[in-house]
Amino acid sequence: MNEEARKLASTNPIDPEFNPYPAWAEQRGECPVARLSDDFPAYLLLSHDLVEQVLRDNETYSSTSNAVGIGQIMGPMIVGMDGEEHRRYRNIVAYAFRPSAMERTEEQIVTPIIHGLIDEFEKDGKDGKDGKDGKADLVTQFTSRFPVRIIAAMLGVGDEDFDQIHHWTEEINLGPAHPQAFEASRKLRDLLTPIVEDRKQNRRDDLVSDIVHADVEGDQLDDEHIYGFLRLLFPAGAETTYRASGSMFAAILSRPDVLDRVREDRSMIPAIIEETLRWETAVTLVSRITTKEVELAEVTLPAGTDLLPATGAAARDPAFVPDPDTWDPDRPMQPHLAFGTGRHQCLGMHLARAEMSTALEAVLDRLPNVRLDPSCPPPDVVGFAFRGPDHLRVVFG
Repeated sequence: MNEEARKLASTNPIDPEFNPYPAWAEQRGECPVARLSDDFPAYLLLSHDLVEQVLRDNETYSSTSNAVGIGQIMGPMIVGMDGEEHRRYRNIVAYAFRPSAMERTEEQIVTPIIHGLIDEFEKDGKDGKDGKDGKADLVTQFTSRFPVRIIAAMLGVGDEDFDQIHHWTEEINLGPAHPQAFEASRKLRDLLTPIVEDRKQNRRDDLVSDIVHADVEGDQLDDEHIYGFLRLLFPAGAETTYRASGSMFAAILSRPDVLDRVREDRSMIPAIIEETLRWETAVTLVSRITTKEVELAEVTLPAGTDLLPATGAAARDPAFVPDPDTWDPDRPMQPHLAFGTGRHQCLGMHLARAEMSTALEAVLDRLPNVRLDPSCPPPDVVGFAFRGPDHLRVVFG
C-alpha cells in the first residue's frame, strides 16, 4: 500500500470531508486485504467476493467484535451475537418487524411524518415570496429529520423530543472513545424507561410492546437486551436511512433526465433506490473477528484478527458491476450488500426501503419542478464510515 493510500485508509472515520473510494480502489488493485494502519492492526476487505464470503460465514468470522466496540455504549445487541444466542434473540426481535407490522407502520407513521415535514418546509420556503419559487435544504429540513422521527414515533416518543434524540444519536455514533457517547446512551435509556415500563403493564399494538412481550421458545428479552435493541434502532435505523435518502436525492436531482423520467414513470423508484444503496452505501464498514487462522487473498490472518469488511468498497468493485463509480438506475439490479447478508442481514431493510420510496414519491408529488438551486454549489456525498450529503439546496415551483 503506497504512502498516500495508507494515509487515506487510516484517516479519521468520522472526518466529514473524507472520501475513501479512490484509496480503496487503488488498494484493491494491489491486494484486496489491507492493514488499516501501523497503529491499528485491523484489516480492510475491499473486494465484493471477500466481503460477501466473510459476512456469510459466522463461524469463522465472528460478530462479537461489535459487542466489544459499540456494545460498550449500547449494551447487549444482536449485532454482537453469534450462533444459537444470535438465532434465539433475532427470532424474538424479528417478530416486531413482521410484514403486517411494517405495513401498519408505513401507513400510520411513515407517510404522515414525511408529508408533515414537507408541509413545514414548503410553507417556510414560500412565505413572503409572492408566487416566486420556494427554497429548501432537503438534508437539514427533510432527510436528516424524518428517519429519526419515524423511529421515535414507532417507540412512542413525543414530538418534543425529536431534536434531542437526533443530537444524542450523533453523539452515540462518535463511538466508545468519546465520553459524550456514553452519556447520550444513558439519556436515551432514561427517555425510553417510562415507555418500556408502561408497555410491560399495558400492552399496545406497537413496536415497544412487541419487543417487551415477544416470546420465542419460551424466551423473552430481559431489560438490558430490551434497551440494547431499542437504543440501537436510532443509529442503525435513523442514521443510515437519513444518509441513504440524502444520497438518493443528490443523485436524482443531479440527473434532470432521470428526474423527468421518474416523474412520469414511478415504476423506476425501486431501481433508483437499489442503485443508490449500491452506489453510496450509507455505512461503508462492518466489523468481524477471526475465530481461527485463515487465508484471504493469499494473506494469512491469525485467530483474533480484527476485520473491517468494507461493504462500500465491495459495491464499487468493478468485478461486481461495470463502471461502479457511476450512479446508473438503468443498470440491471444486483443483490448488493448495503444491508449486509447472511444471518446478520439488517432486520429494518424493508422499513428503510419503504421510507425512501415514500419520501421520493412525496417530493415528486408535492414540490412541482423541484430542482437543484443554481445559486448554490452542487451537492457532494462525503464521509468515510458514514456517507451522505451535508446539504441539498433546492428550489421548487
